[in-house]
Amino acid sequence: MSDFPRDIEQIAEDYAARRSGLLKALTDDVEEFFKRCDPERDNLCLYGHKDGSWSVDLPVEDVPPELPEPCLGVNFARDGMSKRDWLALVAVHSDAWLMAVAYFYAVKLDAAGRSRLHKLLNAHPTLFEVVTNRRSKSGAGAPAAKRPKFNAMGRPTESATPSGTPLREADLGSGLRNRAAELFWPDDAMWYLVEVQSFNPKTRQAKILYASAWCPSETPHALPPGQGWETVGLSH
Repeated sequence: MSDFPRDIEQIAEDYAARRSGLLKALTDDVEEFFKRCDPERDNLCLYGHKDGSWSVDLPVEDVPPELPEPCLGVNFARDGMSKRDWLALVAVHSDAWLMAVAYFYAVKLDAAGRSRLHKLLNAHPTLFEVVTNRRSKSGAGAPAAKRPKFNAMGRPTESATPSGTPLREADLGSGLRNRAAELFWPDDAMWYLVEVQSFNPKTRQAKILYASAWCPSETPHALPPGQGWETVGLSH
């Protein structure tokens, strides 16, 4: 325990380093993380280390452990839900673990010290906020992802059934810009409300903006008529 962080700044630095490792696992290294979480293996935990790295491993054998342990069995739910929902779930548990470790170190701080520590920790977006595109990676001052203005008009941002009409070949033109539409995701059998930001007739590629906070804030998509696309019929 001699190498444990002692003061507020050291605890905040340890938190930031462990968070950085976890964020890499859930974003930049997500495919490798996915592979390591084999549901056929025993209970696995996602660890963020103080050197900024991450690992997926069995829990420590010491009882009680030297530090609070992360969520046990993150690998079991991997194939039982959509990938994005699974990553969001892992992010939530990882956020809780980061706070547990930080306040384990902070046990001897007084109320003023704990309050100052919380402000330092709260300067970082949570892993859940980043993974679900509610916040960017850059920090507390980062603006929330841009969302379509029509999201406030009472139409659900995601639904099991579409509410528009199928996209037709005749719809693939300049008139699509700023139109609302619904896009089908086969991985979870849901329709997602989007706004078409731009459309290139030559490449048949559209840049769209999702209304749902769970989805990427802006992404290109091909537009095959009648295959998972429905127009919503809002004026542009």
